[in-house]
Amino acid sequence: MDYVYASGLGLIAVLQAADWLEAPMRFFTFLGTAEFFFLVLPVIYWCIDAGLGMRIAFILLFSNAFNEIAKLTFHSPRPYWMSGQVKALAAEPTFGLPSGHAQLAAGVWGTIAANLHRLWAWIAASGIIFLIGLSRLYLGVHFPHDVLAGWLLGCLTLWAFLALSQPIARWVGGLSPLRQVLLILAVAATLLLAQALLVNSLPGYFLPPEWASSAARAGGRLPPQISMQGMLTTAGALIGLSLGVLWIGRRGGFQPSGPLWKRELCFIVGFVGVALLHFGLKAIFPAEDSLSGNSLRLVRYVALGLWISAGAPWAFGMLGLVGKPGN
Repeated sequence: MDYVYASGLGLIAVLQAADWLEAPMRFFTFLGTAEFFFLVLPVIYWCIDAGLGMRIAFILLFSNAFNEIAKLTFHSPRPYWMSGQVKALAAEPTFGLPSGHAQLAAGVWGTIAANLHRLWAWIAASGIIFLIGLSRLYLGVHFPHDVLAGWLLGCLTLWAFLALSQPIARWVGGLSPLRQVLLILAVAATLLLAQALLVNSLPGYFLPPEWASSAARAGGRLPPQISMQGMLTTAGALIGLSLGVLWIGRRGGFQPSGPLWKRELCFIVGFVGVALLHFGLKAIFPAEDSLSGNSLRLVRYVALGLWISAGAPWAFGMLGLVGKPGN
């Protein structure tokens, strides 16, 4: 393992010698962030193709959940924690293995390519996925094996999603509404339980002093977050999005339509609702890592998920921007 880390640090040093790459690498790393995907998701769902938007949403959420679990399972270092010679061009508060950017990129960009059914789409998606992974090495926040593991986990998630999503959707569609709701809650509870078991297994974990000193010199945040907050965000969004899809589906469904200006207005209305819920509830609810803070965090992301999948489309219909569900 020492050889793996040493060779990874050597490769990062070679990459970082090319100063001119910093700007493009920062751009490509942004294309792999959850923030970018959560910005693109409403655009696709509200303005282009609701089905593709929800497929992206679900693979994004499940990929993020698996990444949270994997990071705590391995609790591996980041390059700038191990060597002060690595320039920390970004700082991350979580463990390194596997790379979340690489994993989410493989899942989401792969889903988009699969939806387009074109060779050029797969070539373009593969190029973007590769450059996102490369950017994580350049910025000094991941080792090569972190990125490879992220790509592998992302591709496995994508393969399972493409193979199983339609059969599962048909099976869920045949359940009663009550059983559908109970299934959603059970899946979210399972993810939270898995994370809770890992969090409770690491209460006495201490970062090696040499990692802490290197990260401190680079301006990184320490110690890594060993908490439920990331999974609560994912579980809350999953509950809200899923319940919203069920609700609006029983009222005829939602699909973007109409001229471009109406679709642009849909995005504006929807984004204003997201901003009000996100920042308004964040200002009201406590942010501390406590039972009350975590419970309200879950509520906040359930509300956001419900707004994105059902509340905003309902508002579009009421405003005459799209046909009302069921009409």
